[in-house]
Amino acid sequence: MENATLLLFIPTFFAVSVTPGLCMSLAMTLGMTIGVRRTLWMMLGELVGVTIVSGAALIGVSALLLSKPALFEMFKYVGGAYILYLGVQMWLSKGKMAINLDDQNQQRVTNKALIIQGFVTAIANPKGWAFMVSLLPPFIVAGADLLPQATLLISIILCLEFMCLLIYAYGGRTLRKLLMRNNNVVLMNRIAGSMMMLVGVWLAVG
Repeated sequence: MENATLLLFIPTFFAVSVTPGLCMSLAMTLGMTIGVRRTLWMMLGELVGVTIVSGAALIGVSALLLSKPALFEMFKYVGGAYILYLGVQMWLSKGKMAINLDDQNQQRVTNKALIIQGFVTAIANPKGWAFMVSLLPPFIVAGADLLPQATLLISIILCLEFMCLLIYAYGGRTLRKLLMRNNNVVLMNRIAGSMMMLVGVWLAVG
């Protein structure tokens, strides 16, 4: 693969990753409520999902899946309903992710649940599939071995995605610090809950 191709590929997919969307909104919300370190578990699930989506786009599985949307619909509605439920709980200052109003020692959501949440959001994200299907295959050099090219491109995508997820998660943490200075825990829960509900609705109807 030529250097000129990579120099075009990197800014193209950085722009795709950094654009506000389902996964980035989720990273900001979790960074605000459970912190950047715990949000890394969600990022792990999301990156696994991105790997599957990008790999499927390269080998043509995506065309088959997009022609039979029943599987997408299941992921979208189940995943969207779950995230919407979490958002409502956070808005009410309840649930595992909400900041506790009494002593700030919130009950922790499990790492497994965070991984699943990130994975489902990535897999069921129509925007992610659309970008991968339309943008990724054109960067493959015809006639050359697919595996090393796919490995390189997907590795770059994962690095860019992880970088952008961290940016959004740290943005949520910064917002949390600003709100905590005024001890405005209810407002913080409602902002985070509203963002989570938006992600859930977006995922279900997108």
